[in-house]
Amino acid sequence: MVFFRSVSAFTRLRSRVQGQQSSLSNSVRWIQMQSSTDLDLKSQLQELIPEQQDRLKKLKSEHGKVQLGNITVDMVIGGMRGMTGLLWETSLLDPEEGIRFRGLSIPECQKVLPTAQSGAEPLPEGLLWLLLTGKVPSKEQVEALSKDLASRAAVPDYVYNAIDALPSTAHPMTQFASGVMALQVQSEFQKAYENGIHKSKFWEPTYEDCLNLIARVPVVAAYVYRRMYKNGDSIPSDKSLDYGANFSHMLGFDDEKMKELMRLYITIHSDHEGGNVSAHTGHLVGSALSDPYLSFAAALNGLAGPLHGLANQEVLLWIKQVVEECGEDISKEQLKEYVWKTLNSGKVVPGYGHGVLRNTDPRYVCQREFALKHLPDDPLFQLVSKLYEVVPPVLTQLGKVKNPWPNVDAHSGVLLNHYGLTEARYYTVLFGVSRSLGICSQLIWDRALGLALERPKSVTMDWLEAHCKKASSA
Repeated sequence: MVFFRSVSAFTRLRSRVQGQQSSLSNSVRWIQMQSSTDLDLKSQLQELIPEQQDRLKKLKSEHGKVQLGNITVDMVIGGMRGMTGLLWETSLLDPEEGIRFRGLSIPECQKVLPTAQSGAEPLPEGLLWLLLTGKVPSKEQVEALSKDLASRAAVPDYVYNAIDALPSTAHPMTQFASGVMALQVQSEFQKAYENGIHKSKFWEPTYEDCLNLIARVPVVAAYVYRRMYKNGDSIPSDKSLDYGANFSHMLGFDDEKMKELMRLYITIHSDHEGGNVSAHTGHLVGSALSDPYLSFAAALNGLAGPLHGLANQEVLLWIKQVVEECGEDISKEQLKEYVWKTLNSGKVVPGYGHGVLRNTDPRYVCQREFALKHLPDDPLFQLVSKLYEVVPPVLTQLGKVKNPWPNVDAHSGVLLNHYGLTEARYYTVLFGVSRSLGICSQLIWDRALGLALERPKSVTMDWLEAHCKKASSA
């Protein structure tokens, strides 16, 4: 029974996705379609911020004492799982549905966000506009934002020098985070704060820092890649290309399908509400009024952990290990034995399970659809498809996993590998570039809304034991 559940799960999820698409024209979310002809993103925010500030004040004054749930000992010692304790405007994660960007699901974003002239996947610039304004931009607005980002993308030489001071063998995330820290020298927020800017204006230099940061991280990331894997032969930016296509170009991949993949990759990896390690870290550090460069560099260091962003490299390495030991034509029964072998050795099957999701990750689904369209005969993609049928029943039988279904990491490496980006250690850098859109968008709203310094209460085991003893005797 479990096996058939796993085989049919993707079909059910795909049907639900198609249902979402077919009903989209009747959805209230269409009110988000941008009617303004204003092409300037910052002026759009200037109009939106006062209304949202009043909305937050009303929430606080009228409902500030409303309880959102009970905190249990399990939550305190279990990584605060399930504890509602953070305001994050740009996206919301539903355990069953998956991520929604400003209320829009991934299929809805694929339907309504502008695409490249020759492509079908959403342009990351369009998602950035959506995250910041809550409105679906016009093609002209996205083009204007793309040009604005291109005009901000120049990286000073001292950033490259800072990276070059590291061994070329240093992990790509170490080099990338170092480059971001070096960019901090030009922080507009730091300068404005030192000059005594009023707190009501904090969002304005934060906006400038965030747009500059988003524009420059692909350049820094591409430099790290070319330094490590292509003998330092860097490729200049092409300002005629959109954000995703230009990143692909600077990495050295000019295949149109790879450019499409990069647009999709950046879009779906951009944001995943605020509780994950990288997003929460960016918000936490930013709440101390550290500028966006410091905040994002801290977020990258969280992303580099094996339990977070580093997982995407682990997936491809594990899959290649399967092929090396068992061959590409491995049967499902042999694959099942290999999965059990992995689990019995005290390891996890990378790419499966999620801290919040309880169904197949929609980000996995859209990548699978991309593969079915562009690379259906790729041997590693076929292996990933077999894993989808084999792994969930095994994890369910194991009985220790709340979510046995694949997450976003289970698929991305195979797609990148197909188009020639085979260096798995670098994959987390791609994740980091993508995540700049979500973290920076929220940082702007953090400052616009005047969100407070984060300072939760911690307790000791002695305190917990005493509290529980008191509660049990009451």
